[in-house]
Amino acid sequence: MSVVSAFLVPGSPLPRIQNSNPPWNAMARALSAAGAALVSASPDSIVVYSTQWIAVLDQLWQTKNRVAGRHVDENWHEFGALEYDILVDADLANACIEASSSINVKSRAVNYDAFPIDTGTIIANSFLNEPRKPVVVTSNNVYHDMSVTEAIGELVAKSAREQSKKVAVVGVGGLSGAFFRQEIKPEEDRIFSEADDSANREMLDLICSGNCEKAMAFVPEYNERAKPDMGFKHFGFLSGALGYKYSKAEVHHYGPLYGSGGAVIEFQL
Repeated sequence: MSVVSAFLVPGSPLPRIQNSNPPWNAMARALSAAGAALVSASPDSIVVYSTQWIAVLDQLWQTKNRVAGRHVDENWHEFGALEYDILVDADLANACIEASSSINVKSRAVNYDAFPIDTGTIIANSFLNEPRKPVVVTSNNVYHDMSVTEAIGELVAKSAREQSKKVAVVGVGGLSGAFFRQEIKPEEDRIFSEADDSANREMLDLICSGNCEKAMAFVPEYNERAKPDMGFKHFGFLSGALGYKYSKAEVHHYGPLYGSGGAVIEFQL
């Protein structure tokens, strides 16, 4: 099996740039725990699908061998900048690009200096990639529905298998999407509403049960109730990469990110 570990993680920068705040520190510790679990699986590469890398024409893939710089989040700019230095598995990314036509997806390589790496990818890499493994970074095309996104995840796993590579797959995105629009005390952060919290917990219970089909069947209702990031496509990408097969999942932490829901989930394969 090409996929040796899999995770769903939030893309908010708050656990990184404001980790002294207790609610966000708990998320930071969970992200670090997920990073330790990823290390123990010894992947050759890490595949990151972030809902925050928005594409509108093609499926984009980063192919520049190394991307580094400083990023200021568009929502949380007052908390400072994020430094990043990411090694890219261009060979695997190019293989995915070449194979995309087999699933009727048009893909394109991104390879130029100062390309704007998104916050979610930076956060996932900073917490989960302590061993500095090469990363495959692909975009969230807003016109791809859940089934196409699943197929892209499956394509990544197949391409890795053809290169005899072990990969960790990371879906980056949030749970319930409502957040506080007025200033709150960070230490008093909570899930925006009881309705959001209830929907999140129902989704998490289904994911943790190991019944991927049942969890995916709940996604349309969950989208209506909780409005998660991009229709919860980060779970679809991961499900496709896993071939809908995992034994169970563990929630390292579930909590608020300025009202929105976030969870660090590790899948047992």
